[in-house]
Amino acid sequence: MTEPAITEDIIAAHGLKPEEYAEILRILNREPTFTELGVFSAMWNEHCSYKSSKKHLRGLPTSGPQVICGPGENAGIVDIGDGQCVVFKMESHNHPSYIEPYQGAATGVGGILRDVFTMGARPIAAMNSLSFGVKDHKKTKQLVHGVVEGVGGYGNCFGVPTVGGEVRFHEAYNGNCLVNAFAAGLADTDKIFYSAASGVGMPVVYLGAKTGRDGVGGATMASAEFDDTIEDKRPTVQVGDPFTEKCLMEATLELMATGAVISIQDMGAAGLTCSAVEMGDKGKLGIRLDLENVPQREENMTAYEMMLSESQERMLMVLKPEKEAEARAVFEKWDLDFAIVGETIAEDRFLIMHNGKCMGDLPLSTLASSAPEYDRPWEPTPAAAPVEDVPQIDPVDGLKGLISSPNYTSKAWVYEQYDTQVMADTVRAPGLGAGVVRVHDTGKMLAFTSDVTPRYVKANPVEGGKQAVAEAFRNLCAVGAKPLATTDNLNFGNPEKPEIMGQFVGALDGIAQAVSFLDMPIVSGNVSLYNETDGEGILPTPTIGAVGLISSEEDLISGLAQDGDVAILVGETEGCLGQSALLYEVFNRQDGDAPHVNLADEKRNGDFIRANGALFHAVTDLSDGGLALAAFELADEAGLGVHLDSDDTATLFGEDQARYLIACSFDQAEALMVAAAQAGVPVASVGKFSGDTVSFGASSAPLVELSAIYRNSFGEIFG
Repeated sequence: MTEPAITEDIIAAHGLKPEEYAEILRILNREPTFTELGVFSAMWNEHCSYKSSKKHLRGLPTSGPQVICGPGENAGIVDIGDGQCVVFKMESHNHPSYIEPYQGAATGVGGILRDVFTMGARPIAAMNSLSFGVKDHKKTKQLVHGVVEGVGGYGNCFGVPTVGGEVRFHEAYNGNCLVNAFAAGLADTDKIFYSAASGVGMPVVYLGAKTGRDGVGGATMASAEFDDTIEDKRPTVQVGDPFTEKCLMEATLELMATGAVISIQDMGAAGLTCSAVEMGDKGKLGIRLDLENVPQREENMTAYEMMLSESQERMLMVLKPEKEAEARAVFEKWDLDFAIVGETIAEDRFLIMHNGKCMGDLPLSTLASSAPEYDRPWEPTPAAAPVEDVPQIDPVDGLKGLISSPNYTSKAWVYEQYDTQVMADTVRAPGLGAGVVRVHDTGKMLAFTSDVTPRYVKANPVEGGKQAVAEAFRNLCAVGAKPLATTDNLNFGNPEKPEIMGQFVGALDGIAQAVSFLDMPIVSGNVSLYNETDGEGILPTPTIGAVGLISSEEDLISGLAQDGDVAILVGETEGCLGQSALLYEVFNRQDGDAPHVNLADEKRNGDFIRANGALFHAVTDLSDGGLALAAFELADEAGLGVHLDSDDTATLFGEDQARYLIACSFDQAEALMVAAAQAGVPVASVGKFSGDTVSFGASSAPLVELSAIYRNSFGEIFG
């Protein structure tokens, strides 16, 4: 089949700018073939090359004594003692999920699971962070249903518990939802597998499902803005099969136990192209592919289609030749394809052959580590004016405004569609705070959380970036987990706009400060740019996924408030209402500065919570909705009323950071006050848990009435 001639329109359709195409001509000293153009397009787009972001990503702290493997591999790896490690990462599948919600979300889950088991780890937990437009936008309901069903459909069939996450709604996501998927797995520290190829003349082996035409051009599509041609992009969305993925995982882990694997790489974005190039580049080797040997599920596939297909449930491996028969038998047992599709070569070449014809001959290193790198102009976000003129409100009315909103009502409608108990190791399921999973056959547990407050990041990117990490830190501390490390999913608009690039740079500055101070290095992550539709960008949304270790069952904090418990507030309250949930949900305002994050206070107060878990029945951190929402959530979970002494709007709904609310007995409260004084931690008694009424000062309502609003509103809106 004759390949199309290269035209300006074809170059533009591949997401390459004229100066980038000129650089390709310089590298090759000739015009590329159509297949070669597709390969450059895939490897040089934002999704694969991070060309707009890698300059700034280098400033993130990524190392520590607990870190075995930081960014650059399929996933990050952190030591949890006893010869075990946790392997985890978060990635976006935003554009595909807006175009085709079910398959976009499902294959996002599938891709992140492969990133984990590719490294030799068995997945034990999943999370997701979802951002949608406002509830009455024409697409929101369809997107919510499709995405939630896709996440559940894939994760449930694969057999991994979904233990945490977040769901938010804002008009900035009307034209571009966000689907960020997280997965974590367990491995032995002496049985970790990496992607760097080694050895010349080693077989390159294709594993898993057959290659089709789904997802061709997916990575390039993910690096572009949306416009009115969005429906034309539907064929670029991959189609997933979780049962095949389950078989692929079992076969891969069994194969690893044979000693046959030299290196292995998931086929994700840009499929065969990216996986082959990354394996070769990391090993400083070339790769030759013979595409006629690629298992295909469609007839007459071209070299271009095979190289750029993003068909799911596929892996690429460099194999020890003497182990070929043993390895093939494993995959045939699991009814999966196993095909030798090439070999490693000494030269710096990416040689693409199809039926004896050379369809591409490229210097391999220029496709990955030598991809373009931009220092985009950026403007710092102007300082926000202080919030003014927030009127006093009846606090029960304010609480009702929050708990009836899809942002702050119970998300049970969402997470009840996920299997949270598969594998039978889930200790704390979604619903309130971090999820917790046992490390099977040990006394240890791992805690997982996902956090960001995008309106903070827009108002003040540095403080918003710090706050995302700080809230993740608090969520882990509130279940008794020592924070270990983080993964980031950096969702932003068009980086070619200096104000958007300024948001990115500022948020990374804040994240870097926080992960450094709180000893939670970034060990993996993902950048998702060009999240815009018709020039309107999303809120900057740098999602932080965090993992913490609970060393023994005695350290787990997971109780309920009890009748007669004192409500103890840990941390200082100034009443910060800027960019608050109350301001947005009740007053329809988005003004003021984000709350300031004092990292020393965060560390001191979090350490205090973990050290004194025996002195209280229940605890939650304070974030969106402040003291009022935190007190109600503890009360609702326990089925108890709560009375707070204050009825002041700023005191109840302010979102000052580094704070926790504790429920404890009177005797525990006395001991806690002594411990707090010794640790220099500010604490105050602010009320009591008892009865069946929620009251703030003189304002009150029956708990049963408020709980009905809280538990039913999401289903009434989207059910």
